[in-house]
Amino acid sequence: MFATGKHTARDVSNLPALVLLDLKLPRVDGLEVLRQIRLDPRTSRLPVVILTTSKEEQDVAQSYDLGANSYIRKPVDFTQFAQAVEHLGLYWLVLNEPAPPRTGTGTISPKGR
Repeated sequence: MFATGKHTARDVSNLPALVLLDLKLPRVDGLEVLRQIRLDPRTSRLPVVILTTSKEEQDVAQSYDLGANSYIRKPVDFTQFAQAVEHLGLYWLVLNEPAPPRTGTGTISPKGR
């Protein structure tokens, strides 16, 4: 998304319409990914839905504090998971009115959102 490392040639203007983010990632903590998304002016308004198995209240609170738009616990059953993702897509990609892209280079701190 940020066109770094081996992806430096990637067109950074081609962003996803929605980010589904798990907190339990193998290399970088999902909360750190969310923090970076909110700090970058190009992605600061991008809808981010936390989709994770974590039931920890601290994870829910931190996710919203860092600017998550929604926090959903993944169903364990695959059919229920697929239905949940289908409903998410319908809401975020069809029904929701997205925020316009941010103009300029100013950022808003994700703390206190």
